[in-house]
Amino acid sequence: MATPSTGPSFHLGAMPGQIADTVLFPGDPLRAEWIATTYLSDVSCYSKVRGMLGFTGTYNGRRISVQGSGMGQPSLAIYANELLSHYGVRTLVRVGSCGALTTAVGLRDLVLAMTASTDSAMNRVRFESFDYAPAADFFLLRKAYDLAVARSLPVHVGPIAAIDSFYSEVPAQLLRLAEYGVLAVEMETAVLYTLAAKFGARALTILTVGDHVVTGEATTGEERERGMAAMAELALATVTDD
Repeated sequence: MATPSTGPSFHLGAMPGQIADTVLFPGDPLRAEWIATTYLSDVSCYSKVRGMLGFTGTYNGRRISVQGSGMGQPSLAIYANELLSHYGVRTLVRVGSCGALTTAVGLRDLVLAMTASTDSAMNRVRFESFDYAPAADFFLLRKAYDLAVARSLPVHVGPIAAIDSFYSEVPAQLLRLAEYGVLAVEMETAVLYTLAAKFGARALTILTVGDHVVTGEATTGEERERGMAAMAELALATVTDD
């Protein structure tokens, strides 16, 4: 577990104490702003560095921060490292979108990432070619699943893939992953789970299916916003409901 520092970090620029120990972690900084202004009270913006917005407020009596991570694992790793090592964050919940890899998962469904395979070299460098298996915090995962079921939300739990290329040059690779039970593809979770483990923190990824790799279907902007609301509410309940 890291000891919080006394000054601002390089990329977030917030002072210690401005960021809560629980952070929702969307990729898009404008989604971070939307979540904060829609659901939190007494909201303050603690970071505008490079346009990667971060906010802190209160939800159901709990202090919560919402921080944009950018796209891809290298970008998320910068912010996750600073949140965990510099500000002492203990819980990170990614809320993002994904592409479904199996017809068992439909558009607008929720996916809780149990594990995250990856084609990124980040962990190969970190573990000197050893195949480390990044996994979610079990208790966060179980709580999110139970809450989703109680709310009658369409939810799936299983492995996902975090890949480096949005426009894949090897589409057959995604279908091969599906043959091995991988439910969906996105671009961030493997490094999130790895860094949470490194710093003894908890992490979970909750995703909304925005498009379907198999069928070619895709949601509209309005549908994605509705899905974001259900996902954000589930994430907030997961980190605040006792």
